[in-house]
Amino acid sequence: MKFLYTHITSLLFVILMASCMSKPTTPPSSPNDITGKTWKLTELNGRPITLKNPKSNPHFSLHMKDMRYEGNGSCNGIGGTFEIKPEIMRIKFNQGMSTMIACEDLETEQLFLKALLTADNYTVNGNTLSLNKAKMAPLAKFVWQK
Repeated sequence: MKFLYTHITSLLFVILMASCMSKPTTPPSSPNDITGKTWKLTELNGRPITLKNPKSNPHFSLHMKDMRYEGNGSCNGIGGTFEIKPEIMRIKFNQGMSTMIACEDLETEQLFLKALLTADNYTVNGNTLSLNKAKMAPLAKFVWQK
């Protein structure tokens, strides 16, 4: 009986040690997690965007490590800081910086930047992100592609 008890105790000890040495797993991100992804603009003020240069689609990414956003308005690089409360889907983009290159799609770029700076909340539906102001219609819609 003592022999069986010793083996069971040894086995439990080995299992415990193995579980302690395994790598920790990171919890899966929430479907509403909008950070660490590149969001491409598809719609502004309820209208699909039309670009003179379709290769320069406006986009942005949020980086939690330094609480910064970065992207491109269509021809100018943009960046700044942001604040986010994902549990209540609130967001605030702070005035940042932008390069100053003239381009064909400058009007779209200006509306895109205005939407970012005006937004105070967001919604996520599948791979679509909407930036909103209060409970009004979305200011801008984006799509994330894997």
